[in-house]
Amino acid sequence: MHVQEWLETVPAVSIYLLVGLVIGLESLGIPLPGEIILVSSALLASQHGDINPVVLGACASAGAVIGDSIGYAIGRKGGRPLLAWLGKKFPKHFSEGHIATAERSFEKWGMWAVFFGRFVALLRIFAGPLAGVLHMPYWKFLIANVLGGIIWAGGTTAVIYYVGVVAEDWLKRFSWLGLALAVLIGLTSMLVLKRKAKKATAEKQAAEPEVVPAAD
Repeated sequence: MHVQEWLETVPAVSIYLLVGLVIGLESLGIPLPGEIILVSSALLASQHGDINPVVLGACASAGAVIGDSIGYAIGRKGGRPLLAWLGKKFPKHFSEGHIATAERSFEKWGMWAVFFGRFVALLRIFAGPLAGVLHMPYWKFLIANVLGGIIWAGGTTAVIYYVGVVAEDWLKRFSWLGLALAVLIGLTSMLVLKRKAKKATAEKQAAEPEVVPAAD
């Protein structure tokens, strides 16, 4: 069962909680499909009126900000040993190469790495814990975390929701347009074939030799 199909069976309140929880855990440093859950839920909200996109975006934003903050606290306390432990538990996501790439981004961009990292799947998992490990000043982290979390979660929800609304409306119009177009193509084809058949009959009659009646 796909994520979209499964979400359709879940009550709206559960979807809000699920989105906030999954995004929060992902932001904390656990590799989960937070973006997939958010996009699927926002698309579902565009098709079902019982899911409020504003509440959905708020829950996603809260999960992102809270999860990153907890990840920062854990990273600051755990330090380098924490990254080594995560590398053993999740080698695909917390490999030495990935950690080195994330560290270079933090060294180059500072708090902006936290902000823009929210929009990149790999950095989204690293941002909170790594900022804590590197002892980034909390006030800088908090500003970047709040702004990045709200813009990413709220923006993604809004964009996907409105795209879903427009797409659904377009598909409804297209169904009528497609029917009319099919009828038009059918009538045109019938007229063309009828005209060609009439022309072929006329040419055949013109090509036949004229029969001269025999003289008595």
